[in-house]
Amino acid sequence: MACLLGGLAIWLISGGARDDRGGHGPAAGTPRLLTDRDGTTYRYSGRTRRGVAYSVGVGFISSFLGIGGGVIHVPLLVRALGFPVHVATATSHFVLANMAGGRHRDTHRSRQLRRWHWHHRAIALSVGVVGGAQVGAWLSQRMGGVVIQRLLAVALAGLALRLLFTVL
Repeated sequence: MACLLGGLAIWLISGGARDDRGGHGPAAGTPRLLTDRDGTTYRYSGRTRRGVAYSVGVGFISSFLGIGGGVIHVPLLVRALGFPVHVATATSHFVLANMAGGRHRDTHRSRQLRRWHWHHRAIALSVGVVGGAQVGAWLSQRMGGVVIQRLLAVALAGLALRLLFTVL
């Protein structure tokens, strides 16, 4: 796991950081033009079939390793598919939100949890997530994609080191 996280950090840094508005990405693919509510326009191209294949792979790897898929998904979207960083993180969050909602319900149903103590944890977690999401969205609007990409690489490298030192 530490090797995977460290490798992703190196991969993110080695390709150089890209500006979000840049018109970069794979040469082939469907051209995309996205304008957010603040008027920022993102130009990139996307290969849908390759993206679907990557997402299936990310789902398998993340469930196999027992981690969240966003750690793998965002670097793949940015480096392999050429998504702007802001679009990649939003896409990853969208996928996570949709998958988590269904999985959470099914998990509790399959375990037949009839106790009500879990709802206190869910409420506390929800408050933290909603508050953290607002702060994160506010900060990301003030940072460029280059800064976000570098911060993600540093966070992945730090987590890889922490895992390594915990095992050793």
